[in-house]
Amino acid sequence: MTNFKAMLIEKVDKDVSVTIKELSTADLPDFEVLISVAYSSLNYKDGLAVTNSAPVVRKFPIVPGIDLVGTVEESISDAYKTGDAVVLTGWEVGEVYWGGYAQKARVKADWLVPLPSSLTPKQAMQIGTAGFTAMLSVMALEDQGVTPDKGEVVVTGAAGGVGSISIALLAKLGYTVVASTGRGDSLGDYLTALGASRIIGRFEPSKRPLERELWAGAVDTVGNETLAALLRQTARGGAVAACGLAGGGNLPTTVYPFILRGVNLLGIDSGMCPIERRTQAWERLAELMSDEVFDLITESTVTLEEIPDLSQQILKGQVKGRVVVDLETT
Repeated sequence: MTNFKAMLIEKVDKDVSVTIKELSTADLPDFEVLISVAYSSLNYKDGLAVTNSAPVVRKFPIVPGIDLVGTVEESISDAYKTGDAVVLTGWEVGEVYWGGYAQKARVKADWLVPLPSSLTPKQAMQIGTAGFTAMLSVMALEDQGVTPDKGEVVVTGAAGGVGSISIALLAKLGYTVVASTGRGDSLGDYLTALGASRIIGRFEPSKRPLERELWAGAVDTVGNETLAALLRQTARGGAVAACGLAGGGNLPTTVYPFILRGVNLLGIDSGMCPIERRTQAWERLAELMSDEVFDLITESTVTLEEIPDLSQQILKGQVKGRVVVDLETT
């Protein structure tokens, strides 16, 4: 048995606590692959879990962290052997199953994807669930026929992790990208450097069922009134990839965009994405991401102890880009 450092969320009656503890490999779940974790990351969902702001965690006690990358230490699965570099996002890890905020993790082999050889472990977590979700959103727009020649594509919540990487990916692929954010005054240069052609503010509520056709497509991380506005403004035959709910889970819209303009609403489920699509997305991320983008999107590299404060900040929209959690030096 090996001891290691981990963040543990525990619940006694109605009281939820978050502590940094020393655990043993004997404490880990009984799955096929033991991983020495190098890095994890901080996502919006992690912020909700760590602050107990929403019922993200559904089984206690739990090690949070919906992402991890590391090296296989032990495996009873034929799919992986000792020394393999692997990455994990989703599959309810950090929600139902123990996740990445620990120096060791034991997981199901089916949850893993081989780390693309052109990516370092740290780069994999600079991408993480946010970048993986962004890639799935871009792929969904491509599958729906939204090509660069069709017109502008708008990204909402543009300064966040998903938004930042969506802008970079779309720009790399030749799209004209518009960034929507409430932080344009302070982060305009950042968004332009990622590839945004122009920056607009947040979308306003409206009772109109349709508005002027502005967008060939969109990646929406906000939901609620923002998603409704996008649907009203998307051009005929266009598509909106919906992948977040930072603004709430409601959708106050009508059927008019769908039946009068043929607008397509594309739901993005990064958590349970099938392995073939998952592998394809990681391969494309390895191809499209550049060192310049990695440098731009990484807000900071932090330890486990810093996560609670940063979790509060990410929920308030105060975090730019990506936060990497270093488990090797924690």
